Amino acid sequence: MNSVEQIPLVDLRAQYATIRDEVLAEFDRTLTGMSLFLGENVVQFEREFADYCGVSDCVGVGSGTDALVLALRACGIGTGDEVITVANTFIATVEAIYLVGATPVLVEIDPRTYNMDPSLLEERITPHTRAILPVHLYGKLAPMSQIMSIAKRHNLLVIEDACQAHGARLDGHPAGSFGDVGCFSFYFSKNLGAYGEAGAVVTNNPEIALKVTNLRNHGSSEKYHHDVLGMNSRLDELQAAVLRIKLRHLNNWNAKRRALASTYDRMLASSGVQLPPEMEDADHVYHLYVIRTAGRDSLRAALHDAGVATAIHYPIPIHLQRAWSAHRYAPTSLPVTEAVASEILTLPIYPELTSAQVEYIAETVKRWREETFPGSSGATPTLSRTPEMVHLGAGSE
Repeated sequence: MNSVEQIPLVDLRAQYATIRDEVLAEFDRTLTGMSLFLGENVVQFEREFADYCGVSDCVGVGSGTDALVLALRACGIGTGDEVITVANTFIATVEAIYLVGATPVLVEIDPRTYNMDPSLLEERITPHTRAILPVHLYGKLAPMSQIMSIAKRHNLLVIEDACQAHGARLDGHPAGSFGDVGCFSFYFSKNLGAYGEAGAVVTNNPEIALKVTNLRNHGSSEKYHHDVLGMNSRLDELQAAVLRIKLRHLNNWNAKRRALASTYDRMLASSGVQLPPEMEDADHVYHLYVIRTAGRDSLRAALHDAGVATAIHYPIPIHLQRAWSAHRYAPTSLPVTEAVASEILTLPIYPELTSAQVEYIAETVKRWREETFPGSSGATPTLSRTPEMVHLGAGSE
């Protein structure tokens, strides 16, 4: 195998090379000034990211998990409350609900988009439901118009988990601007990533913004005066400096991701694997490029042998995790989620990936498919199916 053909899942070194001079210059300026506690970079980034998300307020925090916890607390959600979300997500989504004392209630996903299925939401609503927490998975927004309509009808809060959707849009509106609150992670591998941990809460509600601002700083609006018990979750000044630099490049990087996704789509169109759907009214920013096929583990092995790194996001749905049963949450049947988890595979995608590398990956996928399922190109007859998938019109995918 030629070393040129060793393709990582993500290549952060390649990205750093394109902004190295900007980063080092800003680090030197920031460290020379030594204003490292909620300083100029944090203040400016909060303004710039609020503008980017089309909202009035942004509060920088320590991580995406903290953003979710602080958003829930600022909305007054706690013990005795229920929050509806999905099981096909990173566990932090449910951890945040648990950490504020509320109860997570899981709803099924759409088998094409892997996002929350709004047609099943209302059957999960009870008198204890306080909020809906949709996840904009892989860089594609959940169906927010339907979710917001249901939330309004039942007087529920909506807290967006936009941790994978920096710059994604639906009907022209950015991720984080639909609900009462939007939560972002700037984990280092995100489309907009820090060099470590960082996060943000965005909102058009000044009262929520003020509560998050106080909660992130030990419940303090004035030094040594603590109105509530909060936590230490302040956005670091150096991380804010990195984020300000990267934010200026984000639209261009997202455009490159979309172009690479189009190449994958074109190359894999007749391969027989299920591809990420593109909707006319939505801008998918492809934090991840996730395909679906029977024989997923065999394909992953073939790609590994060809020098291509892959991943599974996520192999064990939350309701099947040990932590779920350990906290005595009700057993939940989610057949679509479980079927999807057994067949999805994440292929490399990042702005510095080349079209030639994408073509190499796609050719490897097609070759595996032809060898494993002879004569099945152009169809997906071996995908797991459930009654829910037929009901949702996915039988031909």
